[in-house]
Amino acid sequence: MAFELGPQDLEALLLGGAFFGSGGGGTITSARHLAANFHAGDYYPSQRVRVVSVEEAGDGDTVMVAYMGAPEAINSTTYPIGPVAAARQVQARLAAQGRRLAYVVSPESGALGFVVACLVAAKLGLAVVDADGAGRAVPSLPMLTYAAAEISPRPTFLVSQGELCVELDVTPRSGINGDPAHQQDVSVIVEQMTRPIVAAAQFGEFGGLAMWIMSPAELPAALPIRATLSRALQLGRALQAGEIGSAAAMIDYLDKAFGILARAISQPGELVAAEVDTTGGFDLGKVHLQAGARRYTVVYQNESLLAWDSARPAPILLAPDSLAYFVEGPGQAVYSNGDLVLADGSLNPEVRQRTVTLLAWQADPALRTPGGLILDSFRQLLASMGYLGPYVPVGELQRDRAEVGA
Repeated sequence: MAFELGPQDLEALLLGGAFFGSGGGGTITSARHLAANFHAGDYYPSQRVRVVSVEEAGDGDTVMVAYMGAPEAINSTTYPIGPVAAARQVQARLAAQGRRLAYVVSPESGALGFVVACLVAAKLGLAVVDADGAGRAVPSLPMLTYAAAEISPRPTFLVSQGELCVELDVTPRSGINGDPAHQQDVSVIVEQMTRPIVAAAQFGEFGGLAMWIMSPAELPAALPIRATLSRALQLGRALQAGEIGSAAAMIDYLDKAFGILARAISQPGELVAAEVDTTGGFDLGKVHLQAGARRYTVVYQNESLLAWDSARPAPILLAPDSLAYFVEGPGQAVYSNGDLVLADGSLNPEVRQRTVTLLAWQADPALRTPGGLILDSFRQLLASMGYLGPYVPVGELQRDRAEVGA
């Protein structure tokens, strides 16, 4: 069912988005910078945003809009100039074809992704679709359901904050236009081409992205993971109201409110160290949690992808399953990796000496199709990080742990 958002709703939305972003999806810091300037005036003609379900998005075309690049580089952004300019390119292209852009949608669940979609919609008089391409945040475009649904990424627009526009129109090989496997290959090629562009000095390591233009008929297959924006908003409001004060309370809330079976995959402990390197538009790093004699390590590439327990010989979490930090005590309870780890690789002092628990839950079935593009993309990325085994759901990993008494 359609509903409206205003400036007063964005803090809840970004908090919930950060929790569901599996450590990525942009930082809370960057989303707050953008949200703080959302008011009707010289930039925004309206401070109301209409949100619609996939079923209600039938009055025109939809495009995915986002920021792409290193979270640290995006943190000081005031207005979503790049994504707005990229969406305007799509508007013009559709208008030339007698079509109309009516909706935008986030690529993924995350603080920045949801806020950017809402602000682009407010700027251009569009609505936001209550769904996204993963139900969590992901490091690369082929990990999204738009690619798995074989939506053509042609054309793709990438625009810097200075409105330098790059259009990618990767042409299918002769004789196989429309071949599903090749459409997925094109998404991989677009990913490989856009990352060096945003890393260039002219782009400053980030840019606004608009791609995957979808007709109403294509939308249901492209967006099987639905009501994720409203889910983030509901969770964020509960956090703001002080309804969730512990990891156990969060686990209970996720089950009752959304039917999500989350697990504590660490003992309660304290974040003690971190390391980060920003390369090619990604933040690459590790976060270390100490709980007694055990050290838990989260490995991330913007998003959390692997978790290890020093007492276990195998990982305790594998992407695409989701991981979130729950930080107890006074202050903010949820953080992305980019919010936890400062630019110099040190830990955010806000989380020092606070009790932290790692929570995890299984990815949406759309991300876990055996032999599918999405799961294969995650497998390849995990292999580059040193994990060469199969995907094992977090529930099975935890059962194996219990069987050996760990």
